[in-house]
Amino acid sequence: MTGSFRVMLSKRVSQRMIKSSRISAKFTTRAGRMAAVALAAGLLAACQETSIGSKAYRPIPADTLAVMESKGATKNSPVLIRAYKKEAELEIWKMKSDGQYVLIKAFPMCRWSGQLGPKVREGDRQVPEGFYTITPGQMNPNSAYYLSFNVGYPNALDRVQGHTGGSIMVHGACSSAGCFSMTDQQIEEIYAISREAFAGGQRAIQMQSYPFRMTPENLAKHRHDPNMAFWRQLKEGSDRFEVTQREPQVNFCGRRYVFDAAAPAGQRLEAGDACPPLKQDQQVAALVSQKARADDAKIAELIEKGLQPVKIVYSDGGQHPSMANVLEVSRPEAIAEAPREIPLDARGKPIPALVQVASAKPVAVPVPVPAQAETAAPVSKKLAKAEMAKADVSTREPARADAVEAETSIMARLLSFSPRLPSLFGSDEPSKTAIETAAPVPLPPPRPRFSAQPVKPQASIQTPPLKLAMNAPAGSPVAAQPGGTPR
Repeated sequence: MTGSFRVMLSKRVSQRMIKSSRISAKFTTRAGRMAAVALAAGLLAACQETSIGSKAYRPIPADTLAVMESKGATKNSPVLIRAYKKEAELEIWKMKSDGQYVLIKAFPMCRWSGQLGPKVREGDRQVPEGFYTITPGQMNPNSAYYLSFNVGYPNALDRVQGHTGGSIMVHGACSSAGCFSMTDQQIEEIYAISREAFAGGQRAIQMQSYPFRMTPENLAKHRHDPNMAFWRQLKEGSDRFEVTQREPQVNFCGRRYVFDAAAPAGQRLEAGDACPPLKQDQQVAALVSQKARADDAKIAELIEKGLQPVKIVYSDGGQHPSMANVLEVSRPEAIAEAPREIPLDARGKPIPALVQVASAKPVAVPVPVPAQAETAAPVSKKLAKAEMAKADVSTREPARADAVEAETSIMARLLSFSPRLPSLFGSDEPSKTAIETAAPVPLPPPRPRFSAQPVKPQASIQTPPLKLAMNAPAGSPVAAQPGGTPR
């Protein structure tokens, strides 16, 4: 092997070793990067599980599970939700083994917005009213309001009627702009109950949203509300649930709700189409009709007894009274003002304020009576004392006499000569009724204002001694008057 060949071989070996080291370093760098990415992803997943995932998978409280067990339900049995805006309550119902639902818990609502009545357009801050459907895909563990789920507004009837808006939630944070808002602790429990029901095989949760509890009292008070025809539809669904304790099957046709009804020959019902002849369970229909007649009779009785129709006006929704101590709440100034009940007349028009006052129950007001002797006597005494004081000072310096005269004049005007005050304070002379009914009270004899007899002068203004008068020159005024009294 020549020297030149050895040199060439050595160079080739060196080049291969360098290339191999570069490839090894390259793969090492890629592996390191991949390992770093995997580690970061793992840390991020762990962080998300700690801050978000954990609250979405917290268990149902033990006391709630105990209530379920005591009422024949389990954590995986189906759920039904009912909400009432005026009463600000959200109820959780669970299905028993016989298919009937039982009330498990009623949560006081932390905040709802708007007025009584359905949601009509986006941005009106109205909480929807009606029957809605919640599916597993509507559950949101990453909500900006702690936890949430979409209630399913708008439904098919809302869309046919042109109602707009969406993203209506049941969530935490006690903040509402059209949503059912709970506290974080409440939504955590409601979310857990719904999650376990879905895990048990329930495919959809029915949510019933009402303006108020469908009692005869509420319906009678709101009988002139323009939403009453719509609320009557909701009441039919409510009656079916309360009569059977089973979830009503909801459909739409003729631009209205229909419950537990099916079209003949499997025909599909459409919200915007006219309703075909419907098939219903006649036994259930009879029970629902019986309840409706009983409620209507009670409503008529309440109206006959004079129950005042009203319109309730909110500044912007409300909250349950038990939530009044919650500090962080949306628009606290709106709920600080209590809702106003505006009385309505027989045509549903607001009653003017003057009419309200005239038709109100009379309030017992003390009626002024003629002055009794007990009242007349003190007033007469005051006048008598004033007259005596005036007589006593009639011979004093003029300034003092004038002051007393002015004071007495004011007293007389206030107590005797005012055209209005005698009816309130009594006259300075006892009335005939007072004399006849009250025992006579002796009064001191009034002293005359000006005495006919000479009044003995006071010591400070007596005449000089007689000896001075006698020494006076003849014809002087002092000498000419008997007794020396100056004129």
